[in-house]
Amino acid sequence: MEYKTVLFEKNEGIGMISINRPDALNALNLEAYSELFKVFSDIKQDADIGAIILTGVGKKSFVAGTDIATMSLMSPLEARAFSDIMRKTCDCICNFSKPVIAAVNGFALGGGCELALCADLRIASENAKFGQPEIKLGIIPGSGGTQRLARLIGLGKAKELIYSGNIIDATTALDWGLVNKVVKEEFLIPVAKEIAKNYLTKSRIILALAKVALNSSTELGLAQGLDIEQKCFVECFTTEDQKEGMQAFLEKRASRFQNK
Repeated sequence: MEYKTVLFEKNEGIGMISINRPDALNALNLEAYSELFKVFSDIKQDADIGAIILTGVGKKSFVAGTDIATMSLMSPLEARAFSDIMRKTCDCICNFSKPVIAAVNGFALGGGCELALCADLRIASENAKFGQPEIKLGIIPGSGGTQRLARLIGLGKAKELIYSGNIIDATTALDWGLVNKVVKEEFLIPVAKEIAKNYLTKSRIILALAKVALNSSTELGLAQGLDIEQKCFVECFTTEDQKEGMQAFLEKRASRFQNK
């Protein structure tokens, strides 16, 4: 698989996807969104991959935003078409069946912050910067910022960030619950890989069910979410991995999951 704006490699069960537009601080244009959607679609059924790390090339930027030069010339119809691909890409990542870890180095602004929000968790280097500065450009976030951000950090903090357009540092992002962990820059990818390796020891089919249930908690009312959780819980008992996991516990040994 070859892409122009995205790099992909896999090693020992971990897929590494890197936004590769360093000259533009990895800002996302139509091609980058399209290739992100394609790479996630291409590896969806890859049985060799159990977890994904999503990052940006270089030390300056995870993704500095969506390409403003591209957006500045758009008509409303063109903006709608662009919005469609942004939403399709972000939804694809958010609903990807395997755990996705965003390793955020440098700027994660606008579309970059929204891209990180699509991951299951976010690891930030000490030089990371987060923000939704769209208000300063005469627009609002258009790929999940008003929705996923509010669900993650609360409505009040989301309004503070979006209304002001201010940028916050990694420590503040951690305090607000926007990121799960802050590490020194040189440890960013190693820490992300250690987390991914931990996921590889779990049953992939059970992790996928857990993700479906967890995602429903932010998309549905409580009663509907509990229905989804119950359905996913019962489905666990149709798998060989459920039987293996419980038998291993009873026998006081490590589980040997077969992802079945």
